[in-house]
Amino acid sequence: MDLLNTLVDKGLRRELPSREEALAVLATSDDELLDVVAAAGKVRRQWFGRRVKLNYLVNLKSGLCPEDCSYCSQRLGSKAEILKYTWLKPDEASKAAAAGVAGGAKRVCLVASGRGPTDRDVDRVSETIGAIKEQNEGVEVCACLGLLSEGQAERLRGAGADAYNHNLNTSEGTYGDITTTHTYADRVDTVQKAHAAGLSACSGLIAGMGESDEDLVDVVYSLRELDPDSVPVNFLIPFEGTPLAKEWNLTPQRCLRILAMVRFVCPDVEVRIAGGREVHLRSMQPLALHLANSIFLGDYLTSEGQAGKADLDMIADAGFEVEGTDQVTLPEHRAAGVCGSETDACGSGGGACGSQAAPEPAEVPAASEARTDLVAVRRRGAGTDLAPNA
Repeated sequence: MDLLNTLVDKGLRRELPSREEALAVLATSDDELLDVVAAAGKVRRQWFGRRVKLNYLVNLKSGLCPEDCSYCSQRLGSKAEILKYTWLKPDEASKAAAAGVAGGAKRVCLVASGRGPTDRDVDRVSETIGAIKEQNEGVEVCACLGLLSEGQAERLRGAGADAYNHNLNTSEGTYGDITTTHTYADRVDTVQKAHAAGLSACSGLIAGMGESDEDLVDVVYSLRELDPDSVPVNFLIPFEGTPLAKEWNLTPQRCLRILAMVRFVCPDVEVRIAGGREVHLRSMQPLALHLANSIFLGDYLTSEGQAGKADLDMIADAGFEVEGTDQVTLPEHRAAGVCGSETDACGSGGGACGSQAAPEPAEVPAASEARTDLVAVRRRGAGTDLAPNA
């Protein structure tokens, strides 16, 4: 396919595809799917070889959030029967993190529900970061605490945080449909604060909330303009008790096309398969490793993932290798902070060729039958007396 050859060439040069090209990837047929995966896989291997970075989530504070994000089981008014607890003590969080590191995780992601941290919360998380760093040599720590106030990103950086996560989740045009208690601009502002403080910015999206192809392309182009170092791609977990509980719109093939589109638009960025991969990719998860170079190991914030050992076996069986603490995740030009070429992946610059017309959109498949048997609420690990999955 001329389209795929063009996208591979652009990806190897870190050149921005046109919107029409990105939309065309999402419109490809199932007969073309393996060609799409193979093409995006060439770009993935150019920048990341066959490495897979493992990340491990620790939910520092679960549930009871005042925000109304429709997709979230921790939201205001959620009836999802998830674990609810207040802040873990630093030693509890460090113990939970150690399980993930022992399982091969290179980065620990510290997450807390809520609109954003108070200064006392930042102190609390800073103590936790110190405890984790002291006990786990070489581990990276990413904080995800919500909207940041002035100076908080700098304080987290000073405490030893390496990165900060705050996802855009969906397009600016549809953001108000999923959340009303804060704005899309609030999220952009927090990512920019993290960048300005010298933290590695992590920002991604959620697919499967009823958005259009145009919405998906919009949010991925916005992410490229923000220039995060890592882009987690979440697939909606339709928790019973949340407004989006009936949104079962994804197929494994759709998920693979979305990951391929993200790789083409963000060729040299750490693309992470995040929440929902077991629910929606199912037996196609190994194919997704040809598109993304990063996954979460074990469980998520409020849901259970597949066994950590199964994750490691999947990576090995697919012919990939777990990235070690002595290896650099990002390509040298990104790790060194080089940004200035007109065709690089830093910001919105690049040779977008708007002349190619998009093909007629493929027929949208019927929504998948709800597979509530695949959604398991987390009952182990952080906030419980049971051993974590790592």
